Amino acid sequence: MAKDKKERFAKKIDIRNRRASFEYSFLDTYVAGLVLSGTEIKSIREGRINLQDSFCLFLNNELYARQLHISPYEQGTHYNHNPVRDRKLLLNKKELKRLELELKNQGLTIIPTRLFINDWGFAKIEIALAKGKKLYDKREDIKQKDIKRDLDRD
Repeated sequence: MAKDKKERFAKKIDIRNRRASFEYSFLDTYVAGLVLSGTEIKSIREGRINLQDSFCLFLNNELYARQLHISPYEQGTHYNHNPVRDRKLLLNKKELKRLELELKNQGLTIIPTRLFINDWGFAKIEIALAKGKKLYDKREDIKQKDIKRDLDRD
């Protein structure tokens, strides 16, 4: 039974939002803690999380991650969590004020880019202050990737 538990939970969790770097250009990044309920950390350790459509917003001067989907824990009973609830992010007051001021600029948003578990076993989320890319910016990124790939082949 203990052996099965070790196989179920991954040792290293590093879940990335790969689509975010294609859709946005990052201006600044922060590492924040997450306020989780009971079975959420177990689902994260199983790697059952989706960052694709998630974003961050301010409610009552606190930063929350919205649409961050953490699948329900299979062995959880009636204590299981709501998969898409808003989750509070933990940052310093200085960082929160800086983000809130920057967010007032037109066209900026805060998006989660990576979720990982640190050395002490706490779930951390990397968020980025980002600006949406235009179509020609995306084309330029694709062109640069193709050039780099061709150079690496040679």
